[in-house]
Amino acid sequence: MAVAQEQRQEVRAEAKWVRVSARKARLVAEHIRGRSVPEARTVLAFTQRAAAREIEKVLRSAVANAETNPNLNWNGDDLVVSTVYVDEGPTIKRWQMRARGRLGRIHKRTCHITIKVAQRPDAPARATRRVEKEADA
Repeated sequence: MAVAQEQRQEVRAEAKWVRVSARKARLVAEHIRGRSVPEARTVLAFTQRAAAREIEKVLRSAVANAETNPNLNWNGDDLVVSTVYVDEGPTIKRWQMRARGRLGRIHKRTCHITIKVAQRPDAPARATRRVEKEADA
């Protein structure tokens, strides 16, 4: 027995090698998962953590990708943050001199932030834009 699943269209944006620890960025990402885009922007604007600024940039990029896609006719206010995840990136390793000729390791951690937005199920239908191809004459 095969269950047919309705495929939901999503638009994504990602930022790679962001100089924030993935562990710290995940704390902020959990606040916006499942929220509407205007609500997520408000939450990020009042979040004190540095990762909020980076996540807000990725959210803005995902909304812009959805609005400018010619195959989709989505409004930014009718979108919902369907998926947010933060993966670890490569760690930049640096050294700091310590007493008695020793070295101390410094790990500068990076992360990859991915945000997927989808249209709200109860969003009003908008008139579709037609992309007309110019006739080769």
